[in-house]
Amino acid sequence: MAPKEALTQKLADAILACDANNAAAVAQEILDAGIDPIEVLNTTVAETANEVGERFESGEFFLPHLVLAGNAIEAASNVLQKGVPEGKLAEKKVIVIGTVEGDMHSLGKNIVAMMLRASGFEVHDLGVDVKSSTFIRRAQEVNADLIGLSCLMTTTLPYQREVIEDLVAQGLRDRFKVIVGGGPVTSAWAEEIGADGYGADVTEAVKVAKMLVGLQG
Repeated sequence: MAPKEALTQKLADAILACDANNAAAVAQEILDAGIDPIEVLNTTVAETANEVGERFESGEFFLPHLVLAGNAIEAASNVLQKGVPEGKLAEKKVIVIGTVEGDMHSLGKNIVAMMLRASGFEVHDLGVDVKSSTFIRRAQEVNADLIGLSCLMTTTLPYQREVIEDLVAQGLRDRFKVIVGGGPVTSAWAEEIGADGYGADVTEAVKVAKMLVGLQG
C-alpha cells in the first residue's frame, strides 16, 4: 500500500474506532507527508462520515459511537484545515435546525445536527419548541443556506408547513432551502408543504442536505 493510501486508511480506521486523539495525530501525519488536505477532507473524511451514519442506521453503531466518531471527524478536520492555504478552503454551508413549535423531542434532531457538523456544515441548533418566527429570524441573522425542521408528533406537523408559508409570505422562500424530517414525516408530506428535501433517517438527511447546497453526497 502506498504511503498516501496507508495514511488515509489509518485516518478512516481512527475515526471508525471513535478515537479523536488518534484521528488528530494521523491527520497531522498526513500534513507532514505533504498530502493535499483538501483532497483528504473531500474524500476520506467525507466518505468515513457517511460510513459512520450507515453503521448507525444498520445497528452496528449506537448513539455513543455516533457522538465519539463525530468528535473524531471534527478533530481530524480541524487539523487538516490548518494545512489548507488561505482562501482555498471552501466556505462552510450554514444550516439552522430545530424541532418545531409544540414538540419537545430532540434526540433525532441532535444526531442529525451532529452528523451535519461532522460533514462540514456550520450548524446553528435552535433546540426544541421553536417558533416559525425564530427559525426565520435566525436564518436571516446567520445568512443560512438551509433550514432543517424536525418533529416527532403528528400534531406538530402543521408547524413545519407554517415555516414554509411564512417564508413565502415574507418573500424569503427563494433565499433558503428547507429540509424536513422526523417520525411522522413522509416524502408525500414534504412534497405537499413545498419542502425542498426530506430525510427518512440520519444518513439520508445528511445526504439530502449536502445535495441541496451543492456539496458532494
